[in-house]
Amino acid sequence: MVFSSNLFLFLFLPVFLAVYYALPFRYRTRWILVGSYTFAAWWKPYLILLFLAVQAWDYVISHRVYQAHERGDPRAALRWVTLGICGDLAAIGYFKYFNFFMHNVNAVVTASGGAAYVFEEVILPIGISFYTFQEMSYLIDVYRRDEKPAPTFWDFAAFIALFPQLIAGPILRYKDVANQFAERTHTLDKFSRGAVRLMGGFAKKVLLADSIAPIVDACFALESPTMADAWLGTVAYTLQLYFDFSAYSDMAIGLGLMMGFEFMENFNHPYISKSITEFWRRWHISLSTWLRDYLYIPLGGNRKGPRRTYVNLGLTMLLGGIWHGANWTFVAWGMWHGSLLALEKRLGGPKLGIPLTMLLVMIGWIVFRAPDLETALDFYTAMLGANGLALSDVLRWQLSGFQVVMLGLGIVVVYAAPYWRQWKQKLHGAEAARWRHTSLAYIPLFVLAVMRLSAQSYSPFLYFQF
Repeated sequence: MVFSSNLFLFLFLPVFLAVYYALPFRYRTRWILVGSYTFAAWWKPYLILLFLAVQAWDYVISHRVYQAHERGDPRAALRWVTLGICGDLAAIGYFKYFNFFMHNVNAVVTASGGAAYVFEEVILPIGISFYTFQEMSYLIDVYRRDEKPAPTFWDFAAFIALFPQLIAGPILRYKDVANQFAERTHTLDKFSRGAVRLMGGFAKKVLLADSIAPIVDACFALESPTMADAWLGTVAYTLQLYFDFSAYSDMAIGLGLMMGFEFMENFNHPYISKSITEFWRRWHISLSTWLRDYLYIPLGGNRKGPRRTYVNLGLTMLLGGIWHGANWTFVAWGMWHGSLLALEKRLGGPKLGIPLTMLLVMIGWIVFRAPDLETALDFYTAMLGANGLALSDVLRWQLSGFQVVMLGLGIVVVYAAPYWRQWKQKLHGAEAARWRHTSLAYIPLFVLAVMRLSAQSYSPFLYFQF
């Protein structure tokens, strides 16, 4: 089940919310758990067993860590938190990286003249990258004594399984939402803001991201793309990825508000960044802050001299790349951004400007999108004109006028939206009240998106694969 489906919008969500608001507050957490397990089990019901096992593991470990601290035994607390994190890493390591490891082993073996090992492909549980990071941050926060462990298993399980953010974030931290599980407000204003955010994210996904997607697929499927083909595909993917992923975050935040929760923002107009450092303060904020707080700073951050700082930046972004997927392309993407961040730090944090920053980001997106390093390299050479300059006939006949218009509209939205937001924030009093009704524009956009969704094929969110 996905947010951008009629099943979710017109069956699951109305039923869930109707029961949720009919129940007394003390029972709503358990209903969240029921709804979230139903949502997660829609793909592969048996994977709920893994979900439950990991949740139970971290819940028990967190209490062992806390009890060790209460006894004044920090060494025991360290042993317990280490055990807990190792268990989480073992789960994500097996389910997400086992196939990658075996394929590379077989590549080495066959290159040496040996016979490849036969193995059964492991199915990747959806959302495992997100909820394992949440569970590790929970254990670390309990170990650091920044937060007490969840009082009941139901509270912890509902936090991890919370369906609005389960599949593709934002990556929540228990210490930021623990109080909301104990006490949160449910108001018409909060519900309305959530509904507007949900409709806006849905329209962004269906009308923009899904309309641009065929251009991306066509460009990256070409055997010998021209310079125009390659640059068109790069620009299109840059927009598709942003609209797709930010749309999911918008819908997740909106759903959270409709249930009384307030989640952190995950995007802040990243394509107006004037440096790579600024880009990572605006893009996938929940991941970048997670990497900063639980990896970069523990490694020493910038406290151990310039060289160590560059190494820490490189390792942090390398892990960020590997987290996205089991492919050498993600390793290369992480190294690219780690190198850029280290270079900026070395040069004293210069302002590159929006055009140069976007060029560097788009260069990275190519290897992020390509199925392998060879394809990415071919795309880079095509961008330099290795296969000709003009748009190829093979691509031209695949493009529709609607797709091109939506691509242009996407560019306008990316660079006009920040200024529209800033202008609205400056309004006060009666003037602000007059412009508040512009939110009603999301209703016809939502209806149009539903009509388009009903007419097109299934299109999952891109970050589901990570």
